[in-house]
Amino acid sequence: MWSGPRNLSTAMMYAFGQRADCAVWDEPFYAPYLAATGADHPMRDAILAAHEVDPARVAARCIGPVPGGRPHFYMKHMPHHMVDGFPLDWASHCVNIHLIRHPARVIASYGAKRSEMTLEDIGFPQQSTLFQRIGGLVTDSADIRDDPAGMLALLCDRIGLAFDPAMLAWPAGGRPEDGAWAAHWYGAIHASTGFAGPEGALPELDAAGQALCDAAMPFYADMAAQRLTR
Repeated sequence: MWSGPRNLSTAMMYAFGQRADCAVWDEPFYAPYLAATGADHPMRDAILAAHEVDPARVAARCIGPVPGGRPHFYMKHMPHHMVDGFPLDWASHCVNIHLIRHPARVIASYGAKRSEMTLEDIGFPQQSTLFQRIGGLVTDSADIRDDPAGMLALLCDRIGLAFDPAMLAWPAGGRPEDGAWAAHWYGAIHASTGFAGPEGALPELDAAGQALCDAAMPFYADMAAQRLTR
């Protein structure tokens, strides 16, 4: 599952983590991305200390044995973590799904956790480029929040899995698979026990946020036109 930040991606990981047949992995390339770019992200030092920083080793694990011997492996990836030169050939062995969200919602949510952001930080150009390169399915977080059972059933059908109602709820609190960054980013998901309902009207943005949204919209619109619908 490829997704930008603040995009229902952790809820989706928790949903798939509720399946007895599925192992999950939280942002495998985040630490390699931080190490390669020097990006100053919250909890940077803790992340680098806790996680593998060699992208080649991470890539090998992506197509290696599934943890716990389970038949399926859900990996939560972010396109902007895939720095030029990082291996991507492993993705051809996977079912690739691209999770999108309206830029205005991403910007408002990201801004609540980090005061400054660029178009590259929220990942819309990188996601579009990755989708063009590897293909796959597209699903919109708004559609999932509007109808979690229906959309997850459709998504499971399209990737050859039987829908499991256990995907619709999870215990409050974190998962053992959470990355070291969870303490900063996962407060809302740790307080949840399932998918929140429809989000309502788009948030109002300041001038800088609106300019960023305008720059992201073409990438979002192109992918949204290809999203799964019921």
